[in-house]
Amino acid sequence: MTNVLFVCSANRLRSPTAEQVFSTWPGIETDSAGISNGADVLLSAEQIEWADVIFVMEKTHRTKLNRKFRSSLNNKRVICLDIPDDYEFMDPVLVRILENRVGRYLRRD
Repeated sequence: MTNVLFVCSANRLRSPTAEQVFSTWPGIETDSAGISNGADVLLSAEQIEWADVIFVMEKTHRTKLNRKFRSSLNNKRVICLDIPDDYEFMDPVLVRILENRVGRYLRRD
């Protein structure tokens, strides 16, 4: 089982979409959170410890992640997807982008 964490700013659009899209993949457990104050689900050290791989939507998310959770990130793979905050929840275009960019890192058993 691979634990996959998706991080965006507010945990309202991009990361919850990714969590839902990949939750049906065999061998994948998903979770999502936001890195900004006021996020629907604020990122925690426990989520980072749980994750085998962390996908952030923008470079600014990786910077904030490193600043706030440096001690929890030991040996964690953090991948930036470069997806701007231009999409609604479950937008078909966002889903396709996520499948293309995340899919190459996750094995589908």
